[in-house]
Amino acid sequence: MQDQAGRDGAATLLKALVFLMFAMFAMTTDSVGTVIPEVIREFELGLTAGGSFQYATMAGIGISAIALGFLADRIGRKATILIGLVLFGLSSALFAAGHSFLFFTTLLFVSGLGIGIFKSGALALIGDLSRSTGEHARTMNLIEGFFGVGAILGPGIVAYMLLNGASWKWVYLIAAMLCALLVLGSAVARFPRPIITRAEPVRASEAIRMAGDPPARFFGTALMLYVGAEAAIYVWAPTYLADYSGSWLWLAAYVVSIFFVLRAAGRFLGVWLLSRFDWASVIFVCSAAMAALFWVAVIGGREVAIFALPATGLFMSVLYPTINSTGISCYDKGRHGSIAGLLLFFTCISAVFAPMAMGALGEWLSDSTYSILLGALFATLLTLLCGWNRSRAPFAALLVQRDADDYRG
Repeated sequence: MQDQAGRDGAATLLKALVFLMFAMFAMTTDSVGTVIPEVIREFELGLTAGGSFQYATMAGIGISAIALGFLADRIGRKATILIGLVLFGLSSALFAAGHSFLFFTTLLFVSGLGIGIFKSGALALIGDLSRSTGEHARTMNLIEGFFGVGAILGPGIVAYMLLNGASWKWVYLIAAMLCALLVLGSAVARFPRPIITRAEPVRASEAIRMAGDPPARFFGTALMLYVGAEAAIYVWAPTYLADYSGSWLWLAAYVVSIFFVLRAAGRFLGVWLLSRFDWASVIFVCSAAMAALFWVAVIGGREVAIFALPATGLFMSVLYPTINSTGISCYDKGRHGSIAGLLLFFTCISAVFAPMAMGALGEWLSDSTYSILLGALFATLLTLLCGWNRSRAPFAALLVQRDADDYRG
């Protein structure tokens, strides 16, 4: 009885650490839409160049996810998480020493490498702590809810600092301080024994080999479309609404914060939804609602978009964690680090190229409306993909098998 209580306590502590990890790095990655206008003004950049603050981080995450995600399966969850946290924390702290745009983008790339490493380890750890594929999806929604909290705090910190004449760099310095505490907590925490289901050690090329599997292709594509739609909101909506001159100016200033609040609330709600409805139905309905709001925003213009765009957060909320966790659950726990890294790579590919395409398109046509239009197209394609998944249920039998083989006890 005492041993079980001890294991439950250790699992609770580990989940709490993962919750805080996601909240911490969300403070930096999801405040980028608020930081970019300041960077553009400070360094006199165009939209495409200013977006480098987004591209650099996501490129780093993507590279480390595809190349180093296997570390969670090879050297263990704890060592992988610690390596990633140290890399992220040091690069964030060095923002205090820099003054050039190139230096900052380099630090963001390195911090992205760290995020990719510790996030792959953390996602694999959540699989170890879950007792079913359904619990895995619910826990991931809870984790992403805390990510949403960090995404609310980040832009708020930037806005507060700017209002009081301080630098936007403070959001990275605060993240570095929080990271130091997480390093300490992870170092002393007791991790579960590694899940070993393969006779041979996982190789560095495992994630690349898995890319050809039908589950990896489906869930990777779905994540890319989702991230493309999301980037239209948190990266370019502030720029799009900067030209708004109606009677809701105060709302335009907080549109990203409202989006993040609704996204965070929706992720906690997602835990409840997934305990009562089939995951395939949930993501289909939510993606359809998200796409509808995008088209309302495009057709109605800025006067309508100021309400419709932040409202997408409520329906986007459940999509990423459910798609991601279900994709990971399609594989045995001995490969959760590799598949988590692969899906994170797909995510980052979209997080780099989707906002880049949106910025370039808006700059080329001299109208940032086209950035939102591209987001609407991504949302529509995701709805079609989720509709196919709901009607065909191609992975239902595989998930039942994983429950039987890999989540016992």
